[in-house]
Amino acid sequence: MRKSIIGTAVVFAGCLLTIANAQSASALETLQPGEKLTLARAIELTIRNHPRGLEMKSEAIAANERVGEARAALLPQVYGAGEYLRSTDNPIGNTTYLNPGFIPRITGTLHGGSANAGQTFSSTNNYLGGVAVQQYVFDFGKVRGLIEQRDEEARVALFQSQATELDLVFEAAQRYFALLVAAQKVKVYHKAIEQRSEQLHAAQVKASANLTPQIDVLTAQAALTRAQTDLLEASDQQSIARVALNNAMAIDRNAPDYELADVLTYKPVSGSLESFFASAIAIRPDLRALEAQARAAGAQVRQARSDYFPSVGATAGYSAMGTGLPAANNFNAGIVVTWPIFNGFATEHQVEEAKALQNAVRYSIEDLEQRVWLDVKSAYLELQTSVERIHQAEATLAASSGQLELADKRYNAGLGNIIELTDAERFYIEDDAAYVDALYGYSVTRATLDRVTGASIQSAPDK
Repeated sequence: MRKSIIGTAVVFAGCLLTIANAQSASALETLQPGEKLTLARAIELTIRNHPRGLEMKSEAIAANERVGEARAALLPQVYGAGEYLRSTDNPIGNTTYLNPGFIPRITGTLHGGSANAGQTFSSTNNYLGGVAVQQYVFDFGKVRGLIEQRDEEARVALFQSQATELDLVFEAAQRYFALLVAAQKVKVYHKAIEQRSEQLHAAQVKASANLTPQIDVLTAQAALTRAQTDLLEASDQQSIARVALNNAMAIDRNAPDYELADVLTYKPVSGSLESFFASAIAIRPDLRALEAQARAAGAQVRQARSDYFPSVGATAGYSAMGTGLPAANNFNAGIVVTWPIFNGFATEHQVEEAKALQNAVRYSIEDLEQRVWLDVKSAYLELQTSVERIHQAEATLAASSGQLELADKRYNAGLGNIIELTDAERFYIEDDAAYVDALYGYSVTRATLDRVTGASIQSAPDK
């Protein structure tokens, strides 16, 4: 039941995040006064509001945009330029030079004239305008390899976002259960105070009638004070647990009061260890992120190898230039082939680097698979133990209840003493609190198993 609650909450929250964007961080959802807060609702608010989840969601969106940036290289690249220059027109003769980038290609109009002709400082207008188009044709894998790399990196970011979501689901569940157990312990100690108050009243009546010694009154008073101290500590833990849950849901610090709708419960463990491990291998987003990272590394290898071969592109352009109208119109079109003949063995090193990075990711996958087995087996064994612990706590609580009932009857009949009764009450209170702790331990362990297997997000759509 607990697993289905968490899974349902994540499915709904995943649908919400599908239509979300980075601007949603400024519009956080909160609770209504007096709302009955279910675990599913707490998880929904956590995924919707928590800045850690919104951060990873934004990073996933950014990674997806980088795919579009890479694909842009497949489309035509169109450039336009316009210039106006006021310049002199002195001849340079047949001078040869390397253009540093800021000297006109051909200076002056008398290009065959003597460079020693008379010089002038008078200037003329010069105009230029043009459009150029470049189109990718083929490059043996550089552009398409980059696209594949960016596509896999986007998947990495998506799975990392899901891994963060998985952590947030567990955090919300753990804190929800912590508030549940704290509230239940408050009830336990309230009940203890009621019992010890009745016991103190009975001891006072009997002592006033000289039926019991005065020590019975003092013992009952001490027991009542201890119960009140326990209640004070439990109330403090409840307040802290509420703040922690509010923090996980990322709701306002002045959020209205609410009540928890769910209760602590348990059910026998179903499913084998092997099935849980198989589910984890298939679903865990951190493992899927590494697999996508390995594919991205493979694309990097193909990119590096493409430098062994030429790249082919098409180009076309139009330009108009002159000192006035009509301008000189020129057109050009052609195929451009570039081939890095020798680059100092940089390509060889780049290929080997990409291969080494790919191997590193593969080793990371193997390491993570081993840790997944450890996580799943540990959580599975702990879940089985938690169920047994609940059974033992139930039996102990039933025995303590019988012991308290018998001790109370013996004291009222004058066959027992106050020490016997207060000890029985103390054991019952401790065992009642221990039973609550056992239920909490089961709930957290169940959530842990869902976390390490990825079951909390297995039905959530890709966002």
